[in-house]
Amino acid sequence: MKKSLVKSQFANKTKKAKNGLPQVKLTKTHLEEFPFLRLQNQLCFPLYTVSRLIIQSYRPYLEPLGITYPQYLVLLTLWERDGLSVKEIGKALSLDSGTLTPLLKKMEKELKLIIRMRSPQDDREVLNFLTVKAYDLRPKVVEMAYKIFCQAKLDMEDVTKTKALVEDIIAKLRENFG
Repeated sequence: MKKSLVKSQFANKTKKAKNGLPQVKLTKTHLEEFPFLRLQNQLCFPLYTVSRLIIQSYRPYLEPLGITYPQYLVLLTLWERDGLSVKEIGKALSLDSGTLTPLLKKMEKELKLIIRMRSPQDDREVLNFLTVKAYDLRPKVVEMAYKIFCQAKLDMEDVTKTKALVEDIIAKLRENFG
C-alpha cells in the first residue's frame, strides 16, 4: 500500500490528542477501514516466522555441537575475520555489547571456543580470537549448512534474491529508525 494512501486513511479517521499525536478511534470495522492492519498484510509477521523457523531448523544440528544459534553466528563472524573487538562483532551481528558480552564470556569460559584479551593499543577494547576447538567445528558446520539447505529444498536463486531484498529493507529501516 502506498504511503500516501496509508496517511490519507489515517487522516480521515484520526483526531489530534492534547499531546499532538493522532488518536485513532477503532471501530468494529477498523480492519475494513485500515486493511494494512490485517496480520495477512503485515511484512513483519512472515519475516518473524521465517526467522523463527530458520533458527528452529538449526537447533538439532547445533545442540550436539554444544552451541546456540547466536554462538554459531559469532563463530561465523570470527571465521571470516579472527581477532575482532566486541564492538566489531556487535556491529556485524546487530547486537549490543550488553547482549554480546555474556555470550562471548560463555564461549570463552565454558565452551573454550574463544580467547578474549585486551587490545595492546587500547586496554578498554577486548579482542576475541578463535581457539583450535572452534576451528575444528568448521567441517561439521559446513556439513550442517548443506543438510539444512537440502532438507529445506530451497532454490539458490530465490534465496539470493530474497536475501538482497531483506538486506535492502534492513538498510532502509536502519536509515529511518536506527
